[in-house]
Amino acid sequence: MRRSVAVLVPALAAAAFAAPAHADPVAACTELAGLAIPATAIGLPTSGGTVTAAQVTGTYCQVDAALHPVDPAAPDIRMRVALPAEWNGKALMFGGGGYNGTIPNVAGNVPFGPVDRPTPLARGYATFAGDSGHQASPTHVPATSLDGSFGVNDEAVHNFSGDALKKTRDAAMFVIAKRYSAPPSYSYFAGGSTGGREALAVAQRWPADFDGVISVYPAWNAASLDLFFGYEAQVLSQPGAFPNPAKQALLYRSVIQACDGLDGLRDGVISDETGCRFDPRVLRCPGGADTGDTCLSDVQIGAVKALSEPLRWKYRVASGERGYPGFPFLSGAAMTTPLLGMGTVAPATPMPTAAGYGVQFWDQWVRYFVTRDPGFDALTLDPRRPGPWQSRISELTALQDVNNADLGPFARAGGKLLLLHGTADELVSHRSTVDYFERVERTLGKRATDAFARFYLVPGANHANIGAAFPAAWDSLTALENWAEHREAPKAPVVTDAATGRTRPLCEYPTWPRYRAGDPATASSFSCAN
Repeated sequence: MRRSVAVLVPALAAAAFAAPAHADPVAACTELAGLAIPATAIGLPTSGGTVTAAQVTGTYCQVDAALHPVDPAAPDIRMRVALPAEWNGKALMFGGGGYNGTIPNVAGNVPFGPVDRPTPLARGYATFAGDSGHQASPTHVPATSLDGSFGVNDEAVHNFSGDALKKTRDAAMFVIAKRYSAPPSYSYFAGGSTGGREALAVAQRWPADFDGVISVYPAWNAASLDLFFGYEAQVLSQPGAFPNPAKQALLYRSVIQACDGLDGLRDGVISDETGCRFDPRVLRCPGGADTGDTCLSDVQIGAVKALSEPLRWKYRVASGERGYPGFPFLSGAAMTTPLLGMGTVAPATPMPTAAGYGVQFWDQWVRYFVTRDPGFDALTLDPRRPGPWQSRISELTALQDVNNADLGPFARAGGKLLLLHGTADELVSHRSTVDYFERVERTLGKRATDAFARFYLVPGANHANIGAAFPAAWDSLTALENWAEHREAPKAPVVTDAATGRTRPLCEYPTWPRYRAGDPATASSFSCAN
């Protein structure tokens, strides 16, 4: 499918692949209902699939399908394909989030996508996504993406860990070809968090399936991150260790006050995060006791420092990972998304729904993936000394740590990678993405990596891109199109603050935007410093 004559003449290819002008779009859509998707069309074992519904929704045909498992006890993979009436000849798959369990919005945008640009579907893309092979409880509190109960089934775990990506992609290609009588000329993948892990997974495992991927704040080493979340749960559940929201806000303000101007401008954004040398002991309460919200006790300072430092475990796991790098002080502090950071209450048993997202993630992982005992007390499992659960944890790392740094097959197939991460991320440490990208560079060499990949750290951007110091917006899809289709690599890209409209240069790692002179709201007033 890839790099056919369509690659040489993309405009003509799009016209050739568009639906015939005389076709009845309603009939062409509704006739897909009941379509059988043969198991032979899917590159991993399934029992085939069925289009369960097909209906015209505005300017596109919405196709819902179910892919059936090999294990009768496993759930279906539920997926959705949006087929525009005016197809541009291309396709885009969206990644999920958290534990998945719901189908992402196929009419939505890519992570960090600008609101003033059309979504992929509005641009004429055939878009698709799946629920990764299980259906989250709609009543799960506080979020369906925290429902890990599917982890008791092996096939469901394998699907969530990556297999569902291939199955969904292949089934979507079958449906797209049925509708338009041709495959896409180009196919892309975009996702953030779990979806960012999925973006790297498809590049690593099926390097010829996508012409380019956009991976944003990727939880690529998901099992290792779970172990860090377990450590966080143990640290913050100790008596007096949890800094309440007021103390978290104090920590955040203090870091900003100490480090904001180091990049030449006081604007609420710390551009050189690695250059920030904040010591939380300056916030120590008199005598080290907890005397109120204007300071941190000794035990709270110890907790904050522990979570900002690397975690190492002394046992071997199948993925080969040896630890997790921890979070900057900045990202652990509460912004407008406290759930994604430390939460508003301390971890406990049972795990409170107001505790941090990460410790709730750990709770689900331990009870359903590791022990497969829903009544197990996750706080009793020490991730540094897991005892009888070490073997099971090791098995899970082999599935969920998507850590193959040899992206050579993807590059040789013509694939392009755009990798982005905000330096104020509360849930997935940008240090971890730095670690992965540096492994890629060591494996392939800097020159070879530069030929197909770009990595950008975005100062002030957080995980949800809500209430951040710099809520980032960048038209990464157009940049990816230009690179994959026209061999025009990103050159001096600019990222926009979606809240204020101010702009900054999007600097390639390891550089960061330093203010020089001029209008502080304009990217041209900054240079990328190392």
